[in-house]
Amino acid sequence: MARNPASAAQSAPPAPRGPLDRAKLPRFLNLFAIRFPIGAIASIGHRISGMGLLLALLCAPTVLEKSLRSEADYAALLAAWRSPWAAPVEFLIILAFSLHVLAGVRHLLMDAGIGNRLAFARGSARAVLVLALLAALAWVFVRRWT
Repeated sequence: MARNPASAAQSAPPAPRGPLDRAKLPRFLNLFAIRFPIGAIASIGHRISGMGLLLALLCAPTVLEKSLRSEADYAALLAAWRSPWAAPVEFLIILAFSLHVLAGVRHLLMDAGIGNRLAFARGSARAVLVLALLAALAWVFVRRWT
């Protein structure tokens, strides 16, 4: 069956004419310009810290194997861990762990129906973020300067 050229031309979308309609153009979503609520920040932090802990856990068997290989390898790992560059790594690991645990408990309590009111949820999100930061700072301070 032959196609009718006139009907093919009618089914094609019309070519744009005149100025562009800005409402129909795709927009660039700038995540840094969006103001997230504190609950969203705590929830996103919980997910990011979980991924960071997973990546740290993937490195743990290698470090354990190297530390058990010989006394010299253990001493080298200990010297590397006591070097100044290891302090930020230790801080991030402790921050991720404390944030993940505290936010996880917060989520479990909210799933159980405790703290579902907006004011309490915002307060608990702030408390999770502040307590995780304080725990990481305290851990690094105690480990590094005592």
